[in-house]
Amino acid sequence: MKDGRLTQPLVREGGRLRQASWEEALDRAAAGFAEARERGGTTSFGMFSCSKATNEMNYMAQKFTRVVMGSNNIDSCNRT
Repeated sequence: MKDGRLTQPLVREGGRLRQASWEEALDRAAAGFAEARERGGTTSFGMFSCSKATNEMNYMAQKFTRVVMGSNNIDSCNRT
């Protein structure tokens, strides 16, 4: 940690956080998304995006939700 900021990803192992490589952290994140998708991600996964995000970020969020997770559950506070 430098100046109170993380400089390396952390992963949970045995209930404790430990430092990990970026490759390991991203592999674990991908495995978690795959597991969620297999357990019914089309109905249990949703994305809520922020109006302060860029159009490009909101586009990527909806593409990830629809294409990767197979869910149409995406909303934004833009419409409220």
